[in-house]
Amino acid sequence: MAMMLRSLARPLERCLGLRAGGDGLMWHTDLKPHASGDYSIAVVQANKNLEDQSQVFTSPLGTYVGVYDGHGGPEASRFVNKHLFPFLHKFATEQGGLSADVIKKAFNATEEEFLHLVKQSLPVRPQIASVGSCCLVGAISNDVLYVANLGDSRAVLGKRVSEDKKNKVVAERLSTDHNVGVEEVRKEVEALHPDDSHVVVYTRGVWRIKGIIQVSRSIGDVYLKKPDFYRDPIFQQFGNPVPLKRPVITAEPSILIRKLKPQDLFLIFASDGLWEQLSDETAVDIVFRNPRAGIAKRLVSAALREVAKKREMRYGDIKKIEKGIRRHFHDDITVIVIYLDQQRGSSHNIVKHNAMGCTRAPIDIYSYNTDEGYEGDLLQTVS
Repeated sequence: MAMMLRSLARPLERCLGLRAGGDGLMWHTDLKPHASGDYSIAVVQANKNLEDQSQVFTSPLGTYVGVYDGHGGPEASRFVNKHLFPFLHKFATEQGGLSADVIKKAFNATEEEFLHLVKQSLPVRPQIASVGSCCLVGAISNDVLYVANLGDSRAVLGKRVSEDKKNKVVAERLSTDHNVGVEEVRKEVEALHPDDSHVVVYTRGVWRIKGIIQVSRSIGDVYLKKPDFYRDPIFQQFGNPVPLKRPVITAEPSILIRKLKPQDLFLIFASDGLWEQLSDETAVDIVFRNPRAGIAKRLVSAALREVAKKREMRYGDIKKIEKGIRRHFHDDITVIVIYLDQQRGSSHNIVKHNAMGCTRAPIDIYSYNTDEGYEGDLLQTVS
């Protein structure tokens, strides 16, 4: 009987993903096909409410990847997870294909829609004005890669150095960390506010804009973008309003466009929870030296082992810590690995070119709430 139940569970697990054995706060999908290769996803929850959201949409025409790392609550990242891809599809259809302009319009439309939601919700949920999300998007279409980001989630490419060194791969960072902990970003923010000597301050062990937030670009965080919000009596009752002369953070994405090459092997898209523990090079080496199936879970596990090592704890003890309390040890971590087989044609890839679907991590690992209704809506929208 037990064997029969396991055999019935396996197809469901392959479709929806599954919790990792031994860690009730980890979810993963071992391996699925996309138009030009395979992909793997893993998420581990640390916050009481999971603030990371993520999705992969695949079709014969392209592959879309999204990692959204929320802060101040889950509302903004969940909103982006639901609205950004449909906007990308809308503007790409109107303009005859994907482009930097299409991506910027989709980011801006998502930002404006969230602002509208904040204005509507303010009387009953004033704290929503201080909720925001980093936003990292990757798109592959016609062997061209687009990477767009706000905040400090990161995309890293693993590529072969040269044909005569087949066992050598190097890491190439494809995104910009919009975090004032980076000196260049800090100077950029300070240059935009020459009349404000306290626009970036060092507090609680890190550099923060207005002593509050580390990222300089995001979706949401309306109270740091709209000076009129801090004057609103409703928001003033909620907390400590920040007086602004002008916005101190923006929703303008950095965009990279790159023609994929035969030596480009795979991409790692991850929230900063991973990069706080692993270097770009270490993550690329792990992906290169291990089997594809479950590779995203392997990266998350490697990050958690680093957490345990720093705390002089056993890895098994980290996995026993409940959500909320676990945030004192590490952040939510989301990892998506995209393998690039477009230049290595095979009969296996012919099947993959017909693959179409959408995989999203649960909006909360603990309750295993996948919000499946939206998946159907998205597929209907983009088909």
